[in-house]
Amino acid sequence: MHKLLALAKEADLTITNEQARQFLVYRSLLLEWNEKMNLTGITDPEAINIKHFIDSLLVLHKDWIPQGAQVVDVGSGAGFPGLPLAIVREDLQLTYADSLKKRLGFLDEVIRKIDIKQNKTVHGRAEDLGRNKIYREQFSVAVARAVASMDVLLEYTLPFVKPGGCMIAWKGPNATEEITAAEAAAEKLGAAIGEVYKIEVLGMERLLVRVDKRKPTPARYPRRPAAIQKKPL
Repeated sequence: MHKLLALAKEADLTITNEQARQFLVYRSLLLEWNEKMNLTGITDPEAINIKHFIDSLLVLHKDWIPQGAQVVDVGSGAGFPGLPLAIVREDLQLTYADSLKKRLGFLDEVIRKIDIKQNKTVHGRAEDLGRNKIYREQFSVAVARAVASMDVLLEYTLPFVKPGGCMIAWKGPNATEEITAAEAAAEKLGAAIGEVYKIEVLGMERLLVRVDKRKPTPARYPRRPAAIQKKPL
């Protein structure tokens, strides 16, 4: 627990002893479940602390996520970045969307064991959920740490975000051209690339990208996955 607290301090983040305890329970469950299903390729406890937990929290250097915001983590997988944010920002209402029910079973178990409120999981593909009126343009913030290219990621995530909200993407240090190339896609989806935050900490280099939703996304988006992949916006 003390190691995680020290890492957070080095990364200019603040977590409490209780939150550190919750992270350790999360990490223990992640390693346990990872033995029976593929949740992460990172299995060293210290690496999990840095590359999953601290990395997910770096966005808190910015005031991009409003108090009490409804946040959707699209393609949540093992819960990054959404679940670490939910642990540290108890005011947030988190929804975790993923296409694999087993992964959501893991998240449900973590949420129950660490006892965080206002968190729920939703099973479905992003392109289907983004067309569903229950979820379409219902969130102030969408977060995604997926490996998809920026233009593809925007089409999957922006339909969830209400005008006036934003989408936040975690990208690698060499993604500058990819981000610039996605400006046209953002515009077609009713948004614009906002701030790009570059950070180097604990041996990690990150670009965090805020995309501001300015108007409703046209009804034809998101398209089917084959169309998105074949002809990105």
